[in-house]
Amino acid sequence: MAVADTTQQKLITLTIDDQQISVAPGTLVVDAAKRAGIDIPVFCYHPKMEPVGMCRMCLVEVGRPVMDRATGQPVIGEDGQPQVQFGPKLETGCTVPVSEGMVVRGYTEKVKEARDEVLEFLLTSHPLDCPICDKGGECPLQNLTMKFGPGQTRFIYDEKIRLDKHVPLGDLIFLDRERCIQCARCTRFQTEIADDPVIGFSERGRKLEIVTFSDPGFDSYWSGNTTDICPVGALTTADFRFGARPWELKSVASLCTHCPVNCNTTLNTRREAKSGGKSVVKRIMPRQNELVNEIWLCDKGRFVYQYTEEANRITRALLSKNNQLEAAGWDEALGVVADKVKKSGGKLTTVVSGRLSNEDYYNLKAFTEAAKGQIALYSNMAGGDLVSQVGLGQGSNLADLGKGDAILVIASDLEEEASMWWLRVKQAAERGATLIVASPRRTKLEHDATHVVRYAYGEEAAAVHALVDSISPKRPEQTEAVKRLMTQDEVKEAAKDIAEAANLVVFYGSDGTDLAASESLAAAAANLLIATGHVGKPNNGLVAVWDKSNVQGAWELGLRPSGDLAALMKDAEVLYLVGVDPSGDDPQLATAVDSAKFVVVQELAETKTTQAADVVLPAQAFTEREGTLTSGERRVQRYYPAVPAVGEARADFTIAAQLGNLVGASLEAVSAGRVFAQLVETNEAYKGLTMERLAEVTEQWPIIGRADVYYGGTTYDNKSGLGVQVTTAAERGETPVLSFAQPLEREHGDGLLAVPVTTLYDRGNMISKSTLLHNRLQKPQVTLNPDDAERLGLEHGKSTTVTVNGVQAAVTAYIDNSVPRGTVLIPRSLGLPISGPYTLKVEA
Repeated sequence: MAVADTTQQKLITLTIDDQQISVAPGTLVVDAAKRAGIDIPVFCYHPKMEPVGMCRMCLVEVGRPVMDRATGQPVIGEDGQPQVQFGPKLETGCTVPVSEGMVVRGYTEKVKEARDEVLEFLLTSHPLDCPICDKGGECPLQNLTMKFGPGQTRFIYDEKIRLDKHVPLGDLIFLDRERCIQCARCTRFQTEIADDPVIGFSERGRKLEIVTFSDPGFDSYWSGNTTDICPVGALTTADFRFGARPWELKSVASLCTHCPVNCNTTLNTRREAKSGGKSVVKRIMPRQNELVNEIWLCDKGRFVYQYTEEANRITRALLSKNNQLEAAGWDEALGVVADKVKKSGGKLTTVVSGRLSNEDYYNLKAFTEAAKGQIALYSNMAGGDLVSQVGLGQGSNLADLGKGDAILVIASDLEEEASMWWLRVKQAAERGATLIVASPRRTKLEHDATHVVRYAYGEEAAAVHALVDSISPKRPEQTEAVKRLMTQDEVKEAAKDIAEAANLVVFYGSDGTDLAASESLAAAAANLLIATGHVGKPNNGLVAVWDKSNVQGAWELGLRPSGDLAALMKDAEVLYLVGVDPSGDDPQLATAVDSAKFVVVQELAETKTTQAADVVLPAQAFTEREGTLTSGERRVQRYYPAVPAVGEARADFTIAAQLGNLVGASLEAVSAGRVFAQLVETNEAYKGLTMERLAEVTEQWPIIGRADVYYGGTTYDNKSGLGVQVTTAAERGETPVLSFAQPLEREHGDGLLAVPVTTLYDRGNMISKSTLLHNRLQKPQVTLNPDDAERLGLEHGKSTTVTVNGVQAAVTAYIDNSVPRGTVLIPRSLGLPISGPYTLKVEA
């Protein structure tokens, strides 16, 4: 049977093990075989990285047509077929590209003998500890030895080299040096894919070993991926090490809920005695989705799940009695809340997190509207309505961007805010895409940028307006900031590349912005896309780098942040807080919570806000329920329950529905699928979606799966859904309109301008429960320019005291010459309540 790849017009036809195959030019032999379902074993080769031919496991016989030198055509034999000449030596299938008429033999005696020898040499110093090795059951070396190995060895067991075991490369990854076969997959991943060359080889020959070059050890956001692609048990993760055997685990498809990328994951669970016979999550693994996260996962998404465990959770409803929270039944708790809502006279204020599911938002909004209250999204970013209009078009895939395309990243330290997008944007730049990074300070993404545009904090929108007006002036009057920025050569060159780009994607974040600045920036970015005609089609559009996983879903369903959340909460007769911790985030919001007449908190775990509540309702974690999320790329995806609910916790949409039914509404409280069907009927963008469509899968390349973990690693293949990208208003024929509003610009008074920035390892309520990442969590800190530090008498790494919004804290001062003068960077969620630019004084 011939297998053809029709993605290219011109195909190369060859024969592998008597099977004719047609593939694209440049395809490697090992990949061509994989597409045809033929196994060529590998250790060092990985389809996501450049081939190196180190392990020699993929040796095959390769024959090529004999060419007539006079005509340049194949010599035809007596049988009417081209004559094929095989080389005297075997060739590595991972380094040889296909050619027309090539013949490959992968299972001759000569090949089998070579594979026997390769495996025999690999095992000369490999320990015989398969029964206690964490890789057992998903180990390429074990599997390939059983399939291709000699079954016996000529080497003496006592001559095996003994090397260190249980070597901590860092907090998260352990190395067993005896098991390492020196394939270099891990070091190449860190250099080629992650751009974090923090591990490498040391010594030579049989003394060759993996070492870490960073302090702290293996200091990378991507370290866990090396354990997935390691073909032996040399690298293991701290959370799963000696925790379970792969064949004991159940696998459930899920989504990462830490950022707006919504990476596809697999939750591995097991019932175990030490957990009282309950099913628990043992590890989180990547699940292949080439449209979202490919086969990778950042360490935050991989290791931060302990907050869902019972020890950290609220398991029963709580009522305040005699100024003390006491356990209560669900009927009593819901009855008290419903009674208060009925008596509030429409003065119900619901405030919701950006991490809830689409179904939660739908029912929470319906309940609030039934009670004639108001609902607000807990967020300091705006522009989701514009993303709905001119977001990425259906069929978009960042992997398709390359030469001739342009990407603008503005007001975002993308690696810290949405690591997977950083990885994919970096790769697009490596493929030739024009990358424009606009930021007041240096970020890691600039290493791959074509153009770097500098602006002052507060001039985010002005920087985009300068790009628009450099292409074609759209307004008669320009602010001084826009005029100044338009004189920069980088702005002119970036504008030219944007105008000429076949496709344009704009990412905007929250670096140094608040709600108002974010709104102005989003409008400017939408203007740029509209003015250049980059809307309403695949691989073009606006992407908001939200601070939570489903903020875009909230915007799609009509939820909006409040310009004065404190006032909104303060005036509430009933304040219903779902998945948010305002009392722990900001003293002003804490005061507003205390001022509300009656406070209901719906939450996973205890927080400062639950301590101020009159009623606490226990919610289920994402591991315990079903639902859907809408990513920043407007891809709707589905996740599934993996473990039973903790205690008496209920899904957020269920609690909202039960409250709604008590106040006269009729809401679905049991099935997330039914709620999803209802929201689809009332939302134009979601029309035609069903849970079944979200669960559909198509063949992906590279072919990754658990059947042959030697090829792509232990990443799970996707059998539970790739999701569906919803249409934008521009795609539905609605004409987006240019906004001619002047960009928001701010001037600050005396003192230093403190601006909020995002760090991946903050001290939020979710990540702070992770014992694994505890040592990696950032400490309260400020970062400032060397001139400002010298003026204040501050030294790098020394302590100082700052006061922000009435909160005084001891922080560590860091000095960075890329920070603009007069500016102090303060990370969010590290103990200082900063939600926007703020003028402060620093005490040495």
